Amino acid sequence: MFDFAFAQSSAPHGSSPWSALLFQLFFFIFLFAILYFLFIRPEQKARKKHKEFLAKLKKGDRVITSSGIIGTVVEVGEDTVSLKVDANTRITFLKDYIVSYYREKEREKEEEKS
Repeated sequence: MFDFAFAQSSAPHGSSPWSALLFQLFFFIFLFAILYFLFIRPEQKARKKHKEFLAKLKKGDRVITSSGIIGTVVEVGEDTVSLKVDANTRITFLKDYIVSYYREKEREKEEEKS
């Protein structure tokens, strides 16, 4: 009664193992392309944007670090940035740990909405 459901047909006489290999090769290329455009490329763009941001840092900019410290740039070195966080407090950070500019007005607007 259900013999037709379990029947297996052999491959057509004209197919070769090369066609299966090519199909798998194209599948993996397609899969890599999707992963590249979903994960790798956006990360590269973000890294490039952050590198440009660090190159534009100058004295007097208000920035925030990855640890949440807010300060004013006092000195910019090749790999380091010195921040003034209080009247008599200066802290030196590696440039990579400066995340973004600190915009106080935008922060106040967000707090008013909450």
